[in-house]
Amino acid sequence: MTQKVLAGPRNVAIVGPYSSGKTTLLESLLYVGKAITRKGKIEEGTTLGDATPEARDRTMTVELNAASAEYGGVRFNFLDCPGSVELQQETDNALIGADAAIIVCEADPSRVLTLAPLFQFLDSLEIPHLIWINKMDRATAPFQEVLEALKTVSSRPILPQQYPIRDDQQLVGFIDLITEQAYHYHANAPADPVPLPEALKEREHAAREEMLEALADFDDHLLEELLEEVEPPQAEIVRDLKQDLGADLIVPVFFGIASADFGTRPLWDALVKEAPAADATAANRGLEADGDETLAQVLKTFYTPQGGKLSLVRVWQGSLTDGDSLNGDRMGGIYQLMGQQQNSVTQAQAGDIVAIARLDSALTGATLTTDGEPSIALPTAAVLAPVYALAITPEKRSDEVKLTDALTKLIEEDPSLRWEQHGDTHEVILWGQGEVHLNITLDRLRRKYNLPMTTHLPRVPYKETIRKAGKEIRGRYKHQTGGHGQFGDVYLDIQPLDRGAGFSFEQKIVGGVIPRQYIPSVETGVREYLSQGPLGFPVVDVAVTLTNGSYHNVDSSDQAFKQAARIAMQEGLPQCDPVLLEPVDAVEISVPTSFTANVLKLISTHRGQILGYEGKAGWQGWDVVAAYIPEAEMQKLILELRSLSMGVGTFNWQYDHLNPVPDELRDRILADASHS
Repeated sequence: MTQKVLAGPRNVAIVGPYSSGKTTLLESLLYVGKAITRKGKIEEGTTLGDATPEARDRTMTVELNAASAEYGGVRFNFLDCPGSVELQQETDNALIGADAAIIVCEADPSRVLTLAPLFQFLDSLEIPHLIWINKMDRATAPFQEVLEALKTVSSRPILPQQYPIRDDQQLVGFIDLITEQAYHYHANAPADPVPLPEALKEREHAAREEMLEALADFDDHLLEELLEEVEPPQAEIVRDLKQDLGADLIVPVFFGIASADFGTRPLWDALVKEAPAADATAANRGLEADGDETLAQVLKTFYTPQGGKLSLVRVWQGSLTDGDSLNGDRMGGIYQLMGQQQNSVTQAQAGDIVAIARLDSALTGATLTTDGEPSIALPTAAVLAPVYALAITPEKRSDEVKLTDALTKLIEEDPSLRWEQHGDTHEVILWGQGEVHLNITLDRLRRKYNLPMTTHLPRVPYKETIRKAGKEIRGRYKHQTGGHGQFGDVYLDIQPLDRGAGFSFEQKIVGGVIPRQYIPSVETGVREYLSQGPLGFPVVDVAVTLTNGSYHNVDSSDQAFKQAARIAMQEGLPQCDPVLLEPVDAVEISVPTSFTANVLKLISTHRGQILGYEGKAGWQGWDVVAAYIPEAEMQKLILELRSLSMGVGTFNWQYDHLNPVPDELRDRILADASHS
């Protein structure tokens, strides 16, 4: 019996907003493609991909899922990506390895704006993409209104290849705009060809003409045929669609109801006929599928309870054989993933997406080769800046030593996480993309690593400084015990410095009133006191000068002069009008122009200083608002920003300067600090 020869592979990412139905569409594609015999349901936790406890608890995709199917003689690898904006890093990393993307959205024009960042990412990397409008049974507006809304977020022409047929507002079928054949849907079965409804002929013809005219913008021969009113052959239309989609010049549009398999087969047919093959994508990246050097790239890192580390990689060039070494790490096995199921294979060819075990040093995004060190570094998705943080503490103190290793592994799985041990507050801070993102991470710490955490919002690293000088502040330390005593005597001048100047120490000792060997101890005592000033916070922007003092031949020591300096600072600094300072961040908020006015109000309510706003470069209809915002007001800013901007607003930030805390807040902050 001869083995069936399949073309391919083709790697297709399924992307789109949360709850648009991406995982349901994947189930439908796999079922229609006979890769599974029964469709799972998200609400029942039975879908192929969302099998982790974190996904099932939330009935949502929380990490990348991979699955394969065959259709029309072509093998496809699907990458089902999370839809939550807080899990965008997973999607961005996966798209780097895709030949094409299916954008799943709902038939609701008011929600189309949520697609804007995704379109921008795809267009910036010239990743071919098509749209599949799901849940057409719940459409809130006419099909044409949805298309017009899609045009506002796409820089490429939106090109419907189907026209809906409705009966009493219910979707019952579609018209193929290439063949002009009408079809009626049947649940879980192929659609039947039917005569073109008379009432739709005029609208179908107009839609078809619009599709052909858009294609003619990229094909002079087709343009001539249209001008001469010659009907172009269907093969020519399909060729143009394939060519233009592969070049990321157009965005074809399909629709259906994934839960009933309505529209899934036409989508499959389009993927077979129009989606670019893996070797074409490699060529667009300047690579050769049969090149001499084997090149692969890590799209996702998993740490599994049983098998340890798994690296999901796309093979761009050459081939892999089980037992090969990649970047010096010997493979522990090659697997094709079908959701959580791992199927062992011995080889992977150019274009394949496979999981490789035990590549200990390979990080997400890394370029891999069997030739020692790769000759090039393949493009990677930018790591998203953190926008939300929690301070975390193990419930069991004995678990502190395990925490670093667990966090390191979680960050390998998800590079948009970050952690730090804060230098001022000494808290362990976990950074991410929002509440959901960090809650998922905390669940993984508890379940995978048996590390339950207590959490709270991070403390603000307040500082303090002084506004007035203090002259000739004396600190005298005399302590007598049996034997030698302790004696140190210093006079200090204390001066405020400009903001950001830091700390300086000078000595103006003359006549040896303090021996030279004790002067460093005076500075040490000053510095130790400044770590917690009279208000309870580190003191900055202060100059201290040692001007005078005295010593005892027998009883003076380094420790005595250090204590004398602390006494002088403790006496003098409260006399210098101490003031509480708070860190202020420079923030750039990106938001659709329709929300800019609301963002300006939001900044004002967060004690922010608006610096100005302008159009966002390369983003039509978006603004960037620049502002200074106190760090204390940043802690939940991302939650409010997303709430007022349909989830698409975001920001970049960096620490900028310290500012005095307003008087009306100072007493409350100091009272809270005294009770913590």
